[in-house]
Amino acid sequence: MSNHSNNNYPKLHNAMWPGLVGKGSPGAEPFISLDTMLDLTAAAQVDGLKFDGVDIFLFDPHVNIDSSDDDLKRLADKVAARGFVVGSVVAPIWPPTGGGSAMGGAEERRKFVEQVRKGCRIAAQLRDQGVRPYGVVRIDSACGPTDWLQNAEGNTQLIAQTFREAADVAESFGERLAAEGEICWGGMHSWREMVKLLELTDRPKTVGFQADMAHTLLYTLGYNAPEDAILPPDWDWSDPNRLDAAMKTLTAALRPWTVDFHVAQNDGTVKGSGTHDKTGHHCLPNDPNGKLRITHHAGYWLHGEDGRLTKAFRHICWDGCMFPNDAMMARQTWNDILSAMISVRDAHGWREADTIDARPAPETEAVIIPKSAKAPIRKAAKPARKKAAQPAKKPAKKGVAKKAAKRTVKKGEKVTAARKPAKKVNKPFARKAVKKSKRKK
Repeated sequence: MSNHSNNNYPKLHNAMWPGLVGKGSPGAEPFISLDTMLDLTAAAQVDGLKFDGVDIFLFDPHVNIDSSDDDLKRLADKVAARGFVVGSVVAPIWPPTGGGSAMGGAEERRKFVEQVRKGCRIAAQLRDQGVRPYGVVRIDSACGPTDWLQNAEGNTQLIAQTFREAADVAESFGERLAAEGEICWGGMHSWREMVKLLELTDRPKTVGFQADMAHTLLYTLGYNAPEDAILPPDWDWSDPNRLDAAMKTLTAALRPWTVDFHVAQNDGTVKGSGTHDKTGHHCLPNDPNGKLRITHHAGYWLHGEDGRLTKAFRHICWDGCMFPNDAMMARQTWNDILSAMISVRDAHGWREADTIDARPAPETEAVIIPKSAKAPIRKAAKPARKKAAQPAKKPAKKGVAKKAAKRTVKKGEKVTAARKPAKKVNKPFARKAVKKSKRKK
């Protein structure tokens, strides 16, 4: 007998790019095909529960960034045949994959934005085909910390400018971007620099943060940015309360921007493979050297300061970059990973009716704008029924009131996509406030 919750959100996804990242180059292990990655994911099962979907990398040999409409239809059919949907997609914005540095020259930055455009096109088409009900397009700065340091302020300004141009493109497709916080990306290599970049980009409805538990752990340790370390340099992991305090500081700064989330394990070290630069060392969930209590520490990202679920994203994804191929081909690997994912959902998930609508859900995926963001925050429109209750000077024609109400609701939906983070309040007081508000209505 299983003892799992009845939660069905967030949905559980597996990343397909561990079959590509750090592989295929001279001296590295060979690629693992998309079909094989899909089959390994589909075969995983724990107490009758399975993965709900996959996140994909838009790069050969998995998915060509210039895929035709027919290619994308075949991809959608391939995913759906295994009972999956697609969530977030990774745009290949790096110079070796056809893109360019976000802080480079005009041509490099043009290539960066063009790869984002191609990625958004694929993401939107998969959404229109009904196989992608949620998710974002993932990006980063496509440059290293060493180059960034040559002109820190100026380079951050350039990256923000490139991100704003990419945001314009994403909005034209109805998509949103998530910048992956990882120590190997210039201007994103520390948690403070990451927040600074997001604030400078100043597009909170469109450009958010993608948190990976393995990478963000290294933020607390100050890898590549010792001045921003939250934990001391001689940290020996002997005090779990100290780690919890560090996680609280980290997530308080970045959670309000987070629109995509990776469950992962890290042993507190860095690792690189193939042409991939040194970054957080992903471990299997049950690795004895793992420093994270996965279920416990995932809660810092999924709950707000008031203790309530943010529901800021519809799915969570496992990321296991640069695992050896023999580990990835073992069925038990994926059962262990799925078990860790289920535990996170049991502890921090929720229950709601499923829908086949593949359009974005602004209510649940809305970015919560931090106080430091510069974008103006407007109040939501008042419910239409108050306006309808006022006496009209002339008799309204049949159906006019209903149309007006619909227009009011639409305006309200636009402004509720961005809102301030919920303040920490006393829960009994909050309930009274809600009741009082209802009486006014």
